[in-house]
This record gives sequence, C-alpha cells and structure tokens, in this order.
Amino acid sequence: MSITDFRLTFEQPIFELQEQINTLEATDKKAPEMRERIRSLRKQLTETTRAIYNNLDPWETVQVARHTERPKFTDYQELVFDEFVELHGDKFFGDDRALRTGFAKLDDLKVMLVGHQKGKTLKERNECYFGCAHPEGYRKSMEKMRLAAKYGLPIIALIDTPGAYPGIGAEERGQAQVIAQSMLAMSQLETPIICVVIGEGGSGGALGIGVGDRVAILQHAYYSVISPEGCAGILWKSHDYAENAAQALRITSKHLLGLGAVDDVIEEPLGGAHCDHHQMAGRLKMYLLKTLRELLKKPTAELLEERYEKFRRIGSFLELSDAELSHPAATE
Repeated sequence: MSITDFRLTFEQPIFELQEQINTLEATDKKAPEMRERIRSLRKQLTETTRAIYNNLDPWETVQVARHTERPKFTDYQELVFDEFVELHGDKFFGDDRALRTGFAKLDDLKVMLVGHQKGKTLKERNECYFGCAHPEGYRKSMEKMRLAAKYGLPIIALIDTPGAYPGIGAEERGQAQVIAQSMLAMSQLETPIICVVIGEGGSGGALGIGVGDRVAILQHAYYSVISPEGCAGILWKSHDYAENAAQALRITSKHLLGLGAVDDVIEEPLGGAHCDHHQMAGRLKMYLLKTLRELLKKPTAELLEERYEKFRRIGSFLELSDAELSHPAATE
C-alpha cells in the first residue's frame, strides 16, 4: 500500500502505521530485531486496513467512492481492454466529454465500451463537468449502443457519476427525456449488456447507461436515487445531514445486493481500488470475461425477456388488504 496525498479521516490509523514502517525502513533494517519490528508492523497494517474497510458506514463508503485517486473510466480502458477506438459526437449538438464511447477488445472479444469520465486534472474535470453528462452525451451513447447491436457486439457500461448535469442548457435540450429514451433503448437492444458501477452511481445520470443483463458494483462504490447531499438538502434543508441521508438511503453494495438492485459485487483490493489500480482492473476484467461468455450463450429472445423481468422485479412490494392490515401480525 502506498501513502497518497489525499487522506480520508477514518484512514488515519492506516497512514500512521505506514509512516512508522517507512521511518524504520529508512534506517538500518539489517538488524534481526529491526526486521522483526517491520514485519510485525506490516501485519498490523494489514489487519487494521482490513478491519476499517470491512466496517465502513454508508457515508464513509461515499467518501471512498469519490476518492480522487480511485480508478476512472480511462484507467480501466487502458488496463482492462487491449484496444480502444473512441467514437465521438451525437450527430445533433456536440461531443460530451463526460460520456465516452468506443470500440474495444477484451481478450478475444470485440465490445462497445461506454462510460462516464470524471477527469483527473482540474482542466479535464471542467471539460468533463466532473462526470455529469449532458443530453448530447446520452444521445451519443444511445447511437453507439445501437451501432453495437447492429453488428452483434456486446456492450459494457462503466458508471461513475454524481448525476446528470442539472444546468439550464441541459434541461432546455431535454435532459430528462433523453435519459428515459436511453433506458428504453437499452432495455430493447438485442445484444448482451453489462453495467458496472465503478465509483458513484447517482440518480438518472447513472440509470441513463444502467439498464443491462447484469448490473454489478464495486465493493466500495455506491448506487443511489439521489446523492446524500441532495437528499439532505430536500429533507433537512442542509447538507450538514448528508451522513444521516447516506445511512437512510441504503446505497452500499451490501444493501443493494440484498435489495436485488444489483446482481454482483466485485471485491476491491485491500484498502480500496485507489490503492491498487492494476489489481482492481484485473478483478474487473475477470468478471467481465466470465459474465460476457455466460450471456453470449443465451438466445436473444431469452436475453431480452430476462432483462425485462429483472428490472420489473426491482422495487416490488406486497399489498395488504384492510383486513390483513388490521391483523396484529401485519404490524410485526
């Protein structure tokens, strides 16, 4: 594990141990007692990191999902895929840099890769609107996904956005409508689709490329109808209650798997994906290859039927009659 410039508050014990190890390694570490001390501290570091990351609360999970050094779309594009040829523009308004699309190769499989890009430098983040896509981004992704279906290419969508861009221009160009159209289009595409939440999965911005045969989430990512700050602003009129909102929203991978909102959780390296990009990319690649090969065996009609039923089941509930509600057992 390497020490980064960006430190989360709850990670402080981890960094303190790492700094102790670095200090000892900078001295004469040939002495047996010194080597034993370093070995003991490394063991303690691993145990502490595992204990912290196995017990993150929802708000801490949100912070990890937003970590500045967490792998972005372009990192996975380079580390997971062998080739990538980017496709630009929506043939209507422009080329949204918050949503990237292109042909890619995953081992021997040719795929269409779609995903949000937040950017790394301040200049790139401004160009990408911090991963908040405009209508032209979703129109672009729809166009390229239809192209993929035409040529029989599976689609892989990597989701990482706090939400669709909420500006006046985006609303004037039909933000809500184009997201709804994208969800409808994805539900009907006659090709396998895998969606993976790699960081933030916020609101309609995530759902716009989130309808697939398999929806997975990285262990320390989150997926929510609204950001914790947005929820707190509505319910409590203050972002100060974001931590309470995160707890109430049930947005972590563990919650989502239990609710049936995602199909799979991809385990992250010790300390989170930001600690080891290559290991995280390797785990994502293994999941994509395994799942794609399973989906490619299914007949198209079966694939579409299962995709439809999968999303129909999300949010299902039981309705009780007045007589059942009045029974004592109904309130237990």
